Amino acid sequence: MNERQLSKRLLHVARFLTEARVLADIGSDHAYLPCYLCLQQKEMRAVAGELNKGPYESAKAQVERLGLEEAIEVRRGNGLEVVCEGEAFDAVAIAGMGGPLIATILEEGKSKLTTVKRLVLQPNVAANAIRTWLRLNDWALVAEEILEEDGKVYEILVAERGDADSLYREEAEKKVLFGPILLKEHNEAFQKKWSHELANWEKVLTQLERAATSSETEARKAKLLEKIKLAREVLF
Repeated sequence: MNERQLSKRLLHVARFLTEARVLADIGSDHAYLPCYLCLQQKEMRAVAGELNKGPYESAKAQVERLGLEEAIEVRRGNGLEVVCEGEAFDAVAIAGMGGPLIATILEEGKSKLTTVKRLVLQPNVAANAIRTWLRLNDWALVAEEILEEDGKVYEILVAERGDADSLYREEAEKKVLFGPILLKEHNEAFQKKWSHELANWEKVLTQLERAATSSETEARKAKLLEKIKLAREVLF
């Protein structure tokens, strides 16, 4: 993968950002995504944010190698800390992290989102944590994708400001877990992901049933049983 040939996962993320003019890419990982977009769209500007020194220096070197210093500024900081108060961004991308971490970044930095029109979020796990945050903060899902690359399944969530609850008015728990749009498409990657998750949940449930009874194990079993029930409804 490089700035001209993105991974399948990042290429799908990029396709949802073609209308952006000023992008904040949080956790930029060599700045591949903003470099690709700025090479394709000469008028685009971007900030590439990285927390740790090594990735920050790699992203900075990548931008300099391509001569994109005027288009992309690499900044070091935690999450949306790299966006200054009052700066106008119309899109934010956060890819390659866990869903709970992405939700935390959005919550801690939501004062920086006042000018943002679109969020493009690609969690590696637990996308439901992001859907929950979006619902609570008036960001409506406008697109979802699920795809497989190198044996791993990834979800992409695209949100814009609007009626965040309209997609969840029926079977909200199921839709938060599986994705209201992905549930309709039900493609091969979706089936693979949730078949694997179902098998894992059933294995954990078997282990809990053999464990000593306690209020904690009973609570865990109840949560697992509910997830297993929902997954079987969706898959079979």
